[in-house]
Amino acid sequence: MQLRIFTEPQQGASYDDLLRVATATEDLGFDAFFRSDHYLKMGDVDGLPGPTDAWLTLAALARDTTRIRLGTLVSPATFRLPGVLAISAAQVDAMSGGRVEIGLGAGWFGAEHKAYGIPFPDTAERFDVFAEQVEIIDGLLTTPPGQTYSFAGTHYQLTDSPALPKPVQLPRPPIILGGAGKKRGAKLAATYADEFNVAFQGVEETETVLNRVRTAAAETGRELVYSAAQVLCCGLEDAELARRAAAIGRDVEELRENGAAGTPDQVVARLQRYADIGVTRMYLQVLDLADLAHLELVAREVLPQV
Repeated sequence: MQLRIFTEPQQGASYDDLLRVATATEDLGFDAFFRSDHYLKMGDVDGLPGPTDAWLTLAALARDTTRIRLGTLVSPATFRLPGVLAISAAQVDAMSGGRVEIGLGAGWFGAEHKAYGIPFPDTAERFDVFAEQVEIIDGLLTTPPGQTYSFAGTHYQLTDSPALPKPVQLPRPPIILGGAGKKRGAKLAATYADEFNVAFQGVEETETVLNRVRTAAAETGRELVYSAAQVLCCGLEDAELARRAAAIGRDVEELRENGAAGTPDQVVARLQRYADIGVTRMYLQVLDLADLAHLELVAREVLPQV
């Protein structure tokens, strides 16, 4: 199983904070560094120094790292026009030497839209916009050089786009979709996604969602990577585990039940349960970005076992 580090910078992180974690991610042998794409903190934290833009962060990390994959989990359709996002993704892919992955979602956090003046339509319309965006981004990035791309949808119309620049990765960087995998979402993933992610769900719930997407993928004849995300809280001893749980405002027993938490062996056992249902990539959500010893512990004690 590949292990990826997944951060939530809206909770309070500067670019330098993120760079330290990304550098540790690379040096310690993890597969990738991902970040959320949000503009407002959640819960009882101050969120200082304030939000950082996901794609600006990835562009900088593209130049400040050399090996790890880089991506968003996920960029909301409400934040960016699809043509603009395709240009950004292609450019960052080139800046990184072909290490970018594009996580896309419909958007869900209404408060951040209100806080920063971003339109936030109802759920049905957001999914409609999202579905068109996925198709457009795929189309723009895969259109061969010298050809043009057009699209006529309800929300977007593109006419004879030169579909430039082209990414380094061909036919395009991987697209990651996620969610509950219900009928429309599963069909969209089976048509366009390279990876489907189920975030913060139990093993049984995750298997149910993945089976829906597998059924849809069988109809389109496409092979997808199946991944999950779990909050990480690991310690060699009870005191270390309790300290790390307290630092992120969580209860140890709740984390054991709902996350990748416990001793290294217990975390490995948790990951194995996901591997048993076909998950080959796990995003470990790291919430205390100052605790690099946490990453060192997992790299030393967990990574070699999975």
